[in-house]
Amino acid sequence: MQFEVWAPQAGRVTLHREGATHALERDPERAGWWRAEAEAADGTRYGFALDDGPVLPDPRSRRQPDGPDGLSAVVEHDRYTWRTPWTGRPLPGAVLYELHVGTYTREGTLDAAAGRLEHLVELGVTHVELMPLCPFPGRHGWGYEGVSLWAVHEPYGGPEALKRFVDRAHELGLGVVLDVVHNHLGPSGNYLPAFGPYFTDTHHTPWGSAVNLDAPGSDEVRAYLLDSALAWLRDYRIDGLRLDAVHALADTRAYPFLEELSTTVDALSADLGRPLFLIAESDLNDPRLITSRAEGGLGLHAQWNDDFHHALHTALTGEAQGYYADFGRAPLAAVAKTLTGGYFHDGTYSSFRGRRHGRPLDRARVAGHRLLGYSQTHDQVGNRAQGDRLSALLPPGLQACAATLTLTAPFTPMLFMGEEWGAGTPWQFFTDHTDPELAEAVRRGRRREFAAHGWAEEDVPDPQDPATRDRSCLDWTEPERDPHARVLSWYRGLLALRRAHPDLTDPDLADTKVAYDEDQRWLAFRRGDVRVAVNLAKSPATIPLGPREATVLAAWEPVEAPGADGVLHVPGESCVVLLQA
Repeated sequence: MQFEVWAPQAGRVTLHREGATHALERDPERAGWWRAEAEAADGTRYGFALDDGPVLPDPRSRRQPDGPDGLSAVVEHDRYTWRTPWTGRPLPGAVLYELHVGTYTREGTLDAAAGRLEHLVELGVTHVELMPLCPFPGRHGWGYEGVSLWAVHEPYGGPEALKRFVDRAHELGLGVVLDVVHNHLGPSGNYLPAFGPYFTDTHHTPWGSAVNLDAPGSDEVRAYLLDSALAWLRDYRIDGLRLDAVHALADTRAYPFLEELSTTVDALSADLGRPLFLIAESDLNDPRLITSRAEGGLGLHAQWNDDFHHALHTALTGEAQGYYADFGRAPLAAVAKTLTGGYFHDGTYSSFRGRRHGRPLDRARVAGHRLLGYSQTHDQVGNRAQGDRLSALLPPGLQACAATLTLTAPFTPMLFMGEEWGAGTPWQFFTDHTDPELAEAVRRGRRREFAAHGWAEEDVPDPQDPATRDRSCLDWTEPERDPHARVLSWYRGLLALRRAHPDLTDPDLADTKVAYDEDQRWLAFRRGDVRVAVNLAKSPATIPLGPREATVLAAWEPVEAPGADGVLHVPGESCVVLLQA
């Protein structure tokens, strides 16, 4: 087989393959590339040495059997026989479920997670969104410090396990989305700088030098990221990618990397004959991100909408510190604004940033399904000092209200694993760095961060303590008992309503009409013939719905349909979904 590597600054490159050494030759047709022919099969270990230096893993390694610092291994993707014919599952009408392989089950493997996928089918979600799978130091971690952007973390099961997981998901009718990180790579096991200008000091990020998207050599760096994205979609039959923190991609070129990525993925989708999509995490509130390329946008298919989360979180919990401050001034008004306009900050002043932020979203051009709505995510739970979920902050009735607003809003809903039964387990920040100095730096940094907000050091979990990860594993006995069983039943019922009533998957943001009372703490909105009402106060609420006859589709506490006066009476900390004639 042919081995090749981009190393533009090297004067000599050698391939080390199971005791044998081969000199690579310059590729006459591709500047900076080296190549050699050598015998190899699936599993063959190899690495490259530059200018007679140490043997390093392949930047495009498909497998790292011994972790980021070990040799690479050949992967022959054609060896896997796919069981399930798959024509894809598109994003419009989807419900996503964010899943961390290492804590979804106690075993923390892809095979163990695959064994729990029937739960998601019964729940009613359509896609599983896997948090990052690229290799990282140690066994357990969130995955956002991964390296080897073409490989699968070996403790999760490696490449074959991911294929088995995707195959099983598709067999059950579930699409699979993978979280990928292009804005930085982990500090440990990152050998890319030895090979070429993968990073640049032209820009600086919270992680140091920026990934090189616009400086000399950036053509090859872009190709590296593009080819990695296509490999997940093609070789593993992934249905979509979630792009981590795209606002941290420093890129001044006239043809933005994100536009190039969306163009390339759309072309692969046409070639494969199945839908593929890209979901961005973005802090910019810039609708151009999710506007089609034909209309001058970047052409990504959707983005996470933190504004909806922040508004909902402040309304439910009363928290108003940090970036919640602007939402907390009138939280129900903030919820109403996001339900109808997508963004809260659409050119308004952000006290957290000390400047205006965002721009308006054109509801006539941008469909609601292009925004993901959620009440919890790995970030919003795990970046709290103790990783406490909403279930630790709210009674079941308010958890039901959170679910109702999330699953009936005009967005693509996303759940965070365990949310559907009000999991009693936290989800905390954990690492397993093998470098003692890096481990201690992370430990000190975490505690210093929260000490500034008044937390005692001993109350902030040690990320390196294995018990921190263990506490974060889901307890699969909880769904069988109350109050978890009741919360789970509510989620299942809401998702069944989404399937039964097309109004709840209508992506027209302009068709959503909202009324609320900030003082009485109730909010109601209309989507076609469906009416949704939530009462966040402890006392009952009287909500005027209008004279049209209505029937109750679902209610957390018993509720009578409105009488001739059109007034709905909702118990405290409860919610109801109705259908009006």
